[in-house]
Amino acid sequence: MANCDKLFREFNKELNVPESKQSKLNSSKEFARQRIRDDFKNNHPDYNPTFYTQGSSIMGTMIRTKDDTCDLDDGVYFKSNPQNVSSTTLQSWIKSAVDGITDTTPTHRKKCITLDYKAGYNIDFPVLLFDKAKDDHPLLAVKNDDFILDDPKEFVDHFKSVKTAQLIRIIRYLKAWCDFKREKMPSGLVVTVLAMNDLQENTRDDVSLKFTLIEIEKTLKRQFTCIMPTTPNDDLLGDYDDARKNNFMKNLADFIVDAKKAVDEEKNQLVASRLWQKHFGKTYFPDGEDKNDPTVNPEKLNSTIGNAKPFCNVR
Repeated sequence: MANCDKLFREFNKELNVPESKQSKLNSSKEFARQRIRDDFKNNHPDYNPTFYTQGSSIMGTMIRTKDDTCDLDDGVYFKSNPQNVSSTTLQSWIKSAVDGITDTTPTHRKKCITLDYKAGYNIDFPVLLFDKAKDDHPLLAVKNDDFILDDPKEFVDHFKSVKTAQLIRIIRYLKAWCDFKREKMPSGLVVTVLAMNDLQENTRDDVSLKFTLIEIEKTLKRQFTCIMPTTPNDDLLGDYDDARKNNFMKNLADFIVDAKKAVDEEKNQLVASRLWQKHFGKTYFPDGEDKNDPTVNPEKLNSTIGNAKPFCNVR
């Protein structure tokens, strides 16, 4: 049936953050880091902040949203807490340090301080602390709560040890889908772990995505959980209420229906591309050619991939 692999490869390129914006983002990150260092040197000399860029930007799975924005996670680490301040206080010190860098006031979120830039990006500063009794893994500061065990670097290292080029692309497609649908769809971290668990590799990205979606649905129907493979090994779907769960599962089921049509039934590449655009939008996913592609035998295609095993089962 219609082969849309080339369209997906073009889509993957379109999801890249433009080099000019990436350069500005990196410059903004370095400037904010220096502001934090200087502020702590002057106001909290007992605390020495160090930094670790984490998340999608370092894993290669960052995308630009349908609004042409992107975000970067830059962890602020402390080796000790000599004044034994609360998690909220430590976060507030970071907020104070970066206040004034942009025209908008930094946002004090539950697990990070966020700086929004007019250039179309934001930087999140999660605050992490090493406790002497638990120095194998850092503790994450949580607003109006205690520190909790978390280790973003461990997850990045784990991801790098198992990643493939196709896994990265499939994660980016899933993130673009969730961004397009929104409606409290899963976070980038959730779809990253789901894809790591159930990736179905294929020479074609459209086929790989179709079967990966099917495997994810099977997994979630058996048990609606998404366990982090690294510290703190928590359930990323644990706080989903019925409404959010049902919304996600319905969007997933609808996506699978159209993915099957696009891969298994539709011969015309343009029509197939329109099926994919229902779930990705038209901003970055290109139109196919208005011609039939009779070269692929769908029975052979399905029998080949149907025996594939999940790429990386980390459950």
